[in-house]
Amino acid sequence: MSRDILRGIISIAGSNVVVMLLAFPLTPFLVRFLGSSQYGDYAFMLSFLGVAWVFVNGGVFDGVRKYIAEERETEEWQNYVFGFYFRVAVLFVVPSAIVIAIAARVGVIEFVLDPQFETYFYLLGVLLIARQLRAVGRSVLMGLGNEHLSEPLMILEKLFFWPIAIGLVYAGLGVSGVLIGHIVAVFVSAAVAFVMLSRMVSFSSIFRRTPPDFPRRTLLAFNNRTIVLMFLLNALLYTDILLLHPLAGSEQAGYYQAAIVIADFLWVVPFAVQLALLHSSSELWSNDRLDRISEISALATRYVFLVTMLFCVGIAVLADSFVPLYYGEEFTASITPLRLLLIGVVGFAVARPIFAIGQGKGNLRALIYATGAAVALNIVLNLLLIPLYGTNGAAVATSISYGSMLLFHVWSARTLGFEPIGDLRFGRILATTLVTGSVIYPLDTIIASPFVSLFAVPPVGLVIFLLTAVTVGAIDNDDISYMLERSPDRLQRMLPSGDG
Repeated sequence: MSRDILRGIISIAGSNVVVMLLAFPLTPFLVRFLGSSQYGDYAFMLSFLGVAWVFVNGGVFDGVRKYIAEERETEEWQNYVFGFYFRVAVLFVVPSAIVIAIAARVGVIEFVLDPQFETYFYLLGVLLIARQLRAVGRSVLMGLGNEHLSEPLMILEKLFFWPIAIGLVYAGLGVSGVLIGHIVAVFVSAAVAFVMLSRMVSFSSIFRRTPPDFPRRTLLAFNNRTIVLMFLLNALLYTDILLLHPLAGSEQAGYYQAAIVIADFLWVVPFAVQLALLHSSSELWSNDRLDRISEISALATRYVFLVTMLFCVGIAVLADSFVPLYYGEEFTASITPLRLLLIGVVGFAVARPIFAIGQGKGNLRALIYATGAAVALNIVLNLLLIPLYGTNGAAVATSISYGSMLLFHVWSARTLGFEPIGDLRFGRILATTLVTGSVIYPLDTIIASPFVSLFAVPPVGLVIFLLTAVTVGAIDNDDISYMLERSPDRLQRMLPSGDG
């Protein structure tokens, strides 16, 4: 099967950009209506959802994308994979939602947390069911190479979420209103996904038994290892908030969440590359195309590093102008943790394509060891630094552990047999970043108005960054030709699709 890696990355990244553009003008309203304390409670619920989702999803999202994309001689292979994973998804999510509801009903949630969290957890159970259905539909579309159909679903979801959530919060429902907005929006997204799938797979396969030669154990083994891997990954992402909320309070958690939201801008391109490369590289692994895997990983890693460093220097310089305008003066406390997070976020960003390609092979042991080491480091550092330094301590702990992901996953890649940093050009990209920072930082300092700075500095920074990158060789002639031509065929030659 020919797989257009470029189209997948563009579809995912493009949809993520649109989602962020929708969120950009609306997030300040949500934050102001909730206030720092309720926003901290909402951040805690999002973090809990992120960790719980690993077990509820049961590896379905990754498993579907990996196996439905592979070439198999079994007749109706795609239908069997869809039916099998749909049943697995239901078996994971329904008991999980029931357990959460029982915990809320008998008072476990109220005993551990504040009373208002009982309602939040009832809503969380419903949201998990909606997310599971959406995950199945979206992953099948992606695995079949239809990222141009799957990713606009996320835009549709946000078009429903934002007006419902802000309206309900304004009406006084607080965090419950935001969660209801998520529930409605995700159910709509899931319904549309299944309408599109009705033309691609047979829904009757949900009720049919798979044939005796269907590799159930192989798929379940991958799922089990994926659960472990995703738990570690999500623990790395959410440990700081889960520890900061009880140790430092909801208000500090709210300030820290504001910093995380801005730092997440750096992950738009890396996240798109990660999602696209899992099922694309899975096909290459199944055909033993190790040379192509190494080539793709090296190019993807360099491009991700280049783009992420551009965003990083811009956010670092403009943070003191942007944060107070965006969130309000109360959130000035978010500026320092944001800057402390950035370096680690860059390391994690560069590790994402490496992580995805390794996952595409299906042998997850090395990835589990690498991610587990970063998680252990993260927990220890957060427990040590949060009591001493609050949000700044959480940011330093998280930044160090995020950065360690790059080192650990380069090791895991080499263990699996591919070289992801053979063309990283670290020194050249670092030099490009330093030159850009040395120009835009003084420029931002001498501009008195934050509004003027936010409009004037980014275009200047982009021009300086690109000119310096070309001069020092961080961007070469092939890159320039592609950017000028914008030819998919050009990149298809640079990022082989796995044909032949």
